[in-house]
Amino acid sequence: MRRSALVTGASRGIGRAIAAALAREGWPVCVNYLQRRDAAEALVSELRARGHAAMAFQADVADREAVESMVRAASEALGPVELLVNNAGVSQYGLFQDVDDAAWNRVLAVNLTGPRNAIQAVLPHMLDAKRGCVVNISSMWGLRGASCETAYAAAKAGLIGLTRSLALELAPSGIRVNCVAPGCVETDMVRRLGEETRAMLVEETPLGRLGTPEDIAEAVAFLASDRASFITGQVLTADGGFIV
Repeated sequence: MRRSALVTGASRGIGRAIAAALAREGWPVCVNYLQRRDAAEALVSELRARGHAAMAFQADVADREAVESMVRAASEALGPVELLVNNAGVSQYGLFQDVDDAAWNRVLAVNLTGPRNAIQAVLPHMLDAKRGCVVNISSMWGLRGASCETAYAAAKAGLIGLTRSLALELAPSGIRVNCVAPGCVETDMVRRLGEETRAMLVEETPLGRLGTPEDIAEAVAFLASDRASFITGQVLTADGGFIV
């Protein structure tokens, strides 16, 4: 049976690890990227060398038409998209009173409207097939809140609300919707905070380390698999115990 997975923001970091993990699980994977064409194509080449079907597609998830074009291309090349992982995200660090309209709107457009665009693009097939799976990548900050990252935390909290609401709405159609909320993970986003902040985050994490992109990828692979066939509407927090 032809079917495929689409992972947004998959050229590096957590998205890259998710795409690789899903390919190992047997999913043909569409690797979405915005700017890093080189990294996306390198990942696709690596996956193909291992015998996996994969393709790269450039699209800004905040652009509905671009997302719809991407879903059509992925479906034609790899099979209908029956697994969507909404991973693409941007952050904005600074005091709330200093967040201007452009920064606020961009964070919400990518982190919340982007998943809306992608889900609406893949839903027609899923509804027709009476099956499908969506995994949204939120953040522990969407559960706890984050000082000086208000736009990011608000968008990620909204994504959790979207997850739970859609899980209820789509369950009668056999479509599962879940969410993974990563903690502090070794990514470019965390490295930009500086070594002092990184060390503080390690100290505050009960397991005594930051997560790896592979840690999050394994959580996504589980929720996407038949092993999680009775799980929907859930938020799996993968944060080393940070917000227990």
